Amino acid sequence: MKGLTLRKIAEVTGGELRLSLLDKDGRYLCLDGRQLGESHRQLLGREVSSIVTDSRRAGDGALFGAIVGERADGHSFIPTVFDQGAVCVLAERELEMEDVFGSMSGDGAKTHDAVEPKGPRAWIRVENTVSALGAIAAEYLNILGIPVVGITGSVGKTSTKEMIASVLSVRFRTRKTEGNFNNELGLPLTVFSLEEGDEAAVLEMGVSHFGDMTALAGIARPGRMVITNIGTCHLEYLHDRKGVFRAKTEVFDFMKPGSMVFLNGNDDLLRQVEDVNGTSPVFFGVDSRCGGVSDLSAGSEISYPAGLQDVQCVTVTEMSPLGFDGTECTIHTPKGDMRVRVPVPGIHNCSNAAAAAAVGLSFGMSLDEIRRGIESARTISGRFKIMRSGSRTVIDDCYNANPVSMKSSLRVLKGAEGRRCAVLGDMGELGEDEVRLHEDVGAYAAQCADHLVAIGNLSKAMYESALRQRPGMSAVWYGTVEEFLADAKWQILDNDTVLVKASHFMQFGRIVEALT
Repeated sequence: MKGLTLRKIAEVTGGELRLSLLDKDGRYLCLDGRQLGESHRQLLGREVSSIVTDSRRAGDGALFGAIVGERADGHSFIPTVFDQGAVCVLAERELEMEDVFGSMSGDGAKTHDAVEPKGPRAWIRVENTVSALGAIAAEYLNILGIPVVGITGSVGKTSTKEMIASVLSVRFRTRKTEGNFNNELGLPLTVFSLEEGDEAAVLEMGVSHFGDMTALAGIARPGRMVITNIGTCHLEYLHDRKGVFRAKTEVFDFMKPGSMVFLNGNDDLLRQVEDVNGTSPVFFGVDSRCGGVSDLSAGSEISYPAGLQDVQCVTVTEMSPLGFDGTECTIHTPKGDMRVRVPVPGIHNCSNAAAAAAVGLSFGMSLDEIRRGIESARTISGRFKIMRSGSRTVIDDCYNANPVSMKSSLRVLKGAEGRRCAVLGDMGELGEDEVRLHEDVGAYAAQCADHLVAIGNLSKAMYESALRQRPGMSAVWYGTVEEFLADAKWQILDNDTVLVKASHFMQFGRIVEALT
């Protein structure tokens, strides 16, 4: 990994570099940087080949970050990773002989008689391994100099990230966040996957508390930042939408003058941003004259792009739904209009395509290149993945949920053929308004689904609200996923189109498995 020597890693983490060895008499020696001989100093100039936190992936030349987790303490794997060829370890505590070399003899006796000379084994004592990994990632991005596109927002981060990466990949060698690696640990691990020759990095940044974005932005320092919307997520910690806005926009403090910000022009709070470090934002979104625009913001509906200069906007001006095959739409840009087929259904995905077009234009891409990138975008597991199982269609959207994303998915379900079934579960971290927000989703579900299956304690309010909205509606409530799966009827029929959606902790992936 270019430039990441042991010396540089110790410097950027503020850690204390140590070398542990066993001499010919079996004595354990632990040397600090001031005690190293010339041969040892050469080791400090060695670049690491990879940086990992999973001991199974710590191969030759790797740096292993030992993290104390809920299930295991990474420090217990240190002897193993050294035996596998790791060149260095980050540790949050002082390491004794057994911590570095393992047991001293086969029977665990505390004698040195059976110990062979070993070493040196390098390790860096840091205060916090996760923070240290973030500091290394920030330095690595600085060394590589790759343009970074940051993605955040309450809803649609992952689908927008996939769309933007698909567009940029048409011309540039592009890396992106994989899976849910969007937090203080996942972001550095994504950065460590970058290589010389990569030309763009699309990094998803997820936050749930004040200060989370400060940590992530300090690592990524994006030159381009996309905010998809400000919704009703993590209200348990962020209190209200203004709190969500404040938490997401912490990133602005880490953007240099001249950096670009891309904001959802349909969102009432984002629309109020006029300047970021001397640069006007670029707005993307769907023309307010198109149907369904109210689903693009958790706040009041506003007129878009009215009131904004044309050069600041990339706007979806008309849409022709193609069922589950997506939507054909026109995207108006400062470079001209583009007719494109967005391969994922839903008005929110047309908005995501507009965001991708805006970012593509900022990289100097042509409209034809952008069109090809949008049309080749694909969804990933758990994010509105459409699956066919015999005569049944299952929409796997179970990775996570909040009121805005629930309504967006239900709106797509509404356009399905045959009986439309919504299997919905609890949404987490909604704070004191959680019951009312579940009731709101239930009332919306009554307008979009023919049959509702609600699962979970909070979802009972969703179920009851749906029946108040539409008395006599086909609906059932289960307390747990296990109760639903144990019901031989399942309340699901052949030829149904089934939406499966809940917050991640509900583990609705088990339902998708059962239905398919």
